[in-house]
Amino acid sequence: MKSLFLSLTALLFLKCGFNDSASTSFRIKTTNKDLRYGDTLQAELKTKNENYQSQIVWLWDKQTIAMPFPIEKQPLGTHELSAVVQHEKGVDTLRKKITLVADQPPKLYSYKILNTYPHDQKAYTQGLEFKGDTLFESTGLKGKSTLRKILFTDGVPLETKALDDNYFGEGLTLLADKVYQLTWQAKKGFVYDQATLTLERAFDFQKSVEGWGLCNDGNYLYKSDGTNRIWKLDPQTGKELSFIEVMTHRSALNKLNELEWVNGKIYANTYQFDKQVAIIIDPQWGRVEGVIDFSGLIKKVTQHPELNVLNGIAYHSERKTFFVTGKNWDKLFEVELIEKE
Repeated sequence: MKSLFLSLTALLFLKCGFNDSASTSFRIKTTNKDLRYGDTLQAELKTKNENYQSQIVWLWDKQTIAMPFPIEKQPLGTHELSAVVQHEKGVDTLRKKITLVADQPPKLYSYKILNTYPHDQKAYTQGLEFKGDTLFESTGLKGKSTLRKILFTDGVPLETKALDDNYFGEGLTLLADKVYQLTWQAKKGFVYDQATLTLERAFDFQKSVEGWGLCNDGNYLYKSDGTNRIWKLDPQTGKELSFIEVMTHRSALNKLNELEWVNGKIYANTYQFDKQVAIIIDPQWGRVEGVIDFSGLIKKVTQHPELNVLNGIAYHSERKTFFVTGKNWDKLFEVELIEKE
């Protein structure tokens, strides 16, 4: 009964935010601040007053745990370790941020160019996805943002829909008979009829910072926002249901851009000027499983003042190849990925 009372008391004080580590003589000590997936967390309380007699309830993301605590089936990223301490002078709640990183480095991939196709050099590519042989593309920049259907073999738009000048177009994805398109900083997304590109409705962002990339698993949408988070969205409402944090074996990976869902993994461009890379993400835990080095591609396109970064990755399910391009690139590359030894 005492144990039950202590647990309930701990949860009550945790929810009420009774005290934090700055207002107590106790502090949480862990073996290391950053843990790897599969490690075992070992924590203890330290105090200057060795005469304190205390009882402790440990919590991981507000769920009661026992020490030592094996880190299994936990999403990567930032977690909160809490200790609710009942002692002779009252109850203190201590909190400590723990960063969980991947348990191993990602595999490295290069590429082989299979074919090269023309691409509109004026297209500031933000999103790219196939439906059969029709390539859907979202382009950005205020006053120039569009949603397009393209015949990929010649780069000619079959249909183009301009966005209002107030919107900066971002990533897109195709689900059922709809096209979902993000905007950058307006905190709004749009849903179109896939056949006609007729705008049907809009949806608002909630906690996500901005709109960057978008993909889907056949049931849910997955949205990047410029941070290391990828948000899971309800396609019917646009509501943000949850998120993962994308982590390497060392740290968080930010500026995730255009997304593509392929065989249960998320492929993502990263918004970097110095490195032309894409990454492969485990969408369950947030682990970076692969890094694709696309360096050299940008040198194969026409060099001009508006030339910008690699962005746009689409998978052709029948050809089983990837198509990649960039912002204001005049070429679209069909590539095969090759794992480096």
